[in-house]
Amino acid sequence: MKDRLPADLPLRACRLAVPCGTLLLGAAGDELLYCDWENGWHRAVVQSRIDRFAGRPFAEVKLESNPLLRETARQIGEYFAGKRRAFDLPIRFVGTDFQRAVWEGIKAIPFGSLVTYDDLARAIGRPAAFRAVGQATGENPFSIIVPCHRVVGSARTMTGYGGGYAAKKMLLELEGFTVTGEDGGAAILPRG
Repeated sequence: MKDRLPADLPLRACRLAVPCGTLLLGAAGDELLYCDWENGWHRAVVQSRIDRFAGRPFAEVKLESNPLLRETARQIGEYFAGKRRAFDLPIRFVGTDFQRAVWEGIKAIPFGSLVTYDDLARAIGRPAAFRAVGQATGENPFSIIVPCHRVVGSARTMTGYGGGYAAKKMLLELEGFTVTGEDGGAAILPRG
C-alpha cells in the first residue's frame, strides 16, 4: 500500500443497523473506504489497514453521516428490502494488488450466484492460490457491497464469514438459497 490520503481530507463514519447485525461505514471525501461488520472476525485487520491508509485512526472520527454514507445506507436498505441486486457506490479498495484482484473478482459475482474459493482463484488467474484467496476474501472491507457471502466451500457448503454464520445464512437466503444448517459445513442449495 503505497498511497495515503491527504491529511486535510475529511473522514466520516457511521453505524448502520441491518437485519443481521451492525455495519460500520467509513468514507474519505467522496469515496467509501469500508462497510464492515462492527463485530466481524477480521474487523481489527481491516481497520488497521484503513487507518494506515488514512494516516489517522478512524476511531477518532466523530460519528456523523454525509451524503455518501446516507446513499450507502439507502442502497443497503434496498438490498435487504429485495429491491436491489447490485450497488452503485464509489468505493476505494485499500490493500495489496493481490487483495484488490480478489475483491474485484468477488465484486463481479452476480446476485443469486455462488463461487468457490477455487473458482475465484482461477478467475483472477491464480489457480494455486485458493488459500490466499480465502484470506483476502475474509479481509474484504466491503461486506454486502462486495459480496463475499457468495463465496463458499468446494462442496457448496458454508464457510466462515466476517459477520458470522447467521448473517451469511440470512444473506444467502435473501438471494434465493436454502441453507441446511447454522454453521460451517452446512449445505447451500438452490431454492425450488
